Amino acid sequence: MEENNIHGLWPETGIIYAKLNELIKQPLHRVRRDKMENYLAYFEQQCKRSKDLTDQAKQFIPGGVQHNLAFNYPFPLAVDKAEGAYMWDVDGNRYIDFLQAGGPTILGSNYAPVREKIFELLQSCGPVTGLFHEYELRLAELVNRYMPSIEMLRMFGSGTESVMAAIRAARAHTGKKKVIKVGGAYHGWSDQMVYGLHIPGTGGFEAAGIPGGSRSHTQEFYPNDLNHLRRLLVRNRLIGGGTAAVILEPVGPESGTRPVYADFNRNVRELCDEFGALLIFDEVVTGFRLGLGGAQAVFGVKPDLTVFGKCITGGYPMAGGLGGRRDVMLHLSAGIGGTGERAYVGGTLSANPLSCAAGYYALQEMERTHAAEKAASAGARLCHGLVEIIERHHLPFVAYHQGSIVHLETSGVMLLDFKNPLKIAREMKPRKHMIEEMGAAYMSQGIITLAGSRMYTSMADTDEIIDDALNRFESVLTSVEL
Repeated sequence: MEENNIHGLWPETGIIYAKLNELIKQPLHRVRRDKMENYLAYFEQQCKRSKDLTDQAKQFIPGGVQHNLAFNYPFPLAVDKAEGAYMWDVDGNRYIDFLQAGGPTILGSNYAPVREKIFELLQSCGPVTGLFHEYELRLAELVNRYMPSIEMLRMFGSGTESVMAAIRAARAHTGKKKVIKVGGAYHGWSDQMVYGLHIPGTGGFEAAGIPGGSRSHTQEFYPNDLNHLRRLLVRNRLIGGGTAAVILEPVGPESGTRPVYADFNRNVRELCDEFGALLIFDEVVTGFRLGLGGAQAVFGVKPDLTVFGKCITGGYPMAGGLGGRRDVMLHLSAGIGGTGERAYVGGTLSANPLSCAAGYYALQEMERTHAAEKAASAGARLCHGLVEIIERHHLPFVAYHQGSIVHLETSGVMLLDFKNPLKIAREMKPRKHMIEEMGAAYMSQGIITLAGSRMYTSMADTDEIIDDALNRFESVLTSVEL
């Protein structure tokens, strides 16, 4: 099944998968050992204070860092400053920032016009009051204007909380229990969603500390496998009490690491309608990044519920939200006026004035500056440059992009298939270590990526910055073993 290119976001999905499948068949093409020694020497020589701080942190913080994104091989960097397209560590080293806080800062880091508005608010109101603030209404109205499917909006403290609320509302509305996700996707770390993480077919592989009953109503199907989804829906109807919701990332699991075909979301929408299940879009990354209308506008598919994360506050703290159909959202009413069975949710810091003001002004600035379009242009330039490097040097790697989400697959660790357990057992660790080394090599050359294989571009990424980054990428990519 092929598709037409959607708004220039990515080439034919079939071509991407053909290249990715070839990559997985290849032996590892690691950075040459002499080169890797030089790259690692950078950290020992130029990042001494980062190492000292994170070594000290291990005494008081499990693993030395508070967030999974913060761990980098050979040790985490301690950040001192972030501004626009750049990040500086505590040793004064500057990096091109393609992490962008995990995706939400489409305007670039620490965007001054939004920061100034937050300073004004803090001087008059403070970050939290525990009561209603006008910015809650302003933000909800603005999101509704950009995404008409968001008839009502409820703010939460994170994407994880927002997913929890979405599932709770879906179950309350439908009276059904089963929730189906696309295998390999990350929808937060609640007990019911730590299932089928990163690689399809893994089930409860990562569920240490979670009783099996917590995920007994969670199911997964393989990406793009509509027949598998239909079988689950039929089975649930016959013996499982029905399906409350199907939840997915509209570009594919892990921000499109396994990209979807263009008609996938439309077909899932039709299946949900056929079986009386709600469709939940997880737009934690794609919301506003692919345009102010999100991925749902790109694909022309209206979900019943939409999950937001840090994107809804422009990267500011206490960042999450759930929006969607009025009749479903009213189950989450915090006061008088709800309908049907109430689905209990909470969060004292949710929708605090700081978060809502940050989201309101960040979204307004994105509209004024056409930030998503500029970020997508930067993503296209970065991706096309990476493809040119790969082709010119006859490398087996794969680069593609979905707007301002850019993928560079060199080890393919997240593309391994649990249907082939021997290959998983043999190759998981070496492929994982290879991508850690690639991330370290990029970082030593002044580039911050997400896990060595994903980049988020922002409005701050000028042509000059992208071209500079491409030169740095080329120095690493041409140092691999062939």
